[in-house]
Amino acid sequence: MENLIEETNVLSEDKTEFDNASTDNAKLVPLAESIRYRKRAQSAEKKIQELTEQLNQAQKAAANLEKNLNQTALEQKLLCVLACEGARDIETALLVAKERISGLTDAEPQEVVRQLKQEKAYLFAEQNIDEQAAAKKTAGARDRTNSNASVLERAAQRASVSGSIADLQQYLKLRRNFI
Repeated sequence: MENLIEETNVLSEDKTEFDNASTDNAKLVPLAESIRYRKRAQSAEKKIQELTEQLNQAQKAAANLEKNLNQTALEQKLLCVLACEGARDIETALLVAKERISGLTDAEPQEVVRQLKQEKAYLFAEQNIDEQAAAKKTAGARDRTNSNASVLERAAQRASVSGSIADLQQYLKLRRNFI
């Protein structure tokens, strides 16, 4: 009877080992399928990396666009204020104002233009600059006067009426001096 009990124990142990082996075999995946899973995982990781790079590039582009938009908005505000203040040369005044405002963090366009108007009054139309500081014509530039224009008109009239080559040459010589 003792042998019978031992045989039953041995058989039951073999059965549990067989059951464990069958569950281990059930957990094992065929090699081809394992390779396919690994390739899919690698391609998914590569796709994640590519999408992450695209996201970073898109974020950088968005940051650049936002920076450009802010600069353009500031430039438009400065242009509006400069035009309202009567800037003579808006482009020059804008460049100077942009340079000044870039150095300041919390500068308002109106404040910058007000300071610019005080320091560089020659950029604006409403100014009180004495005559010596204002730009004068050089010696080579001649003022056009009505009397000189009438001389030119008389020479042109004489050349057209007479038809003489001498009168035409005289007219062209006078014209060269005035134009």
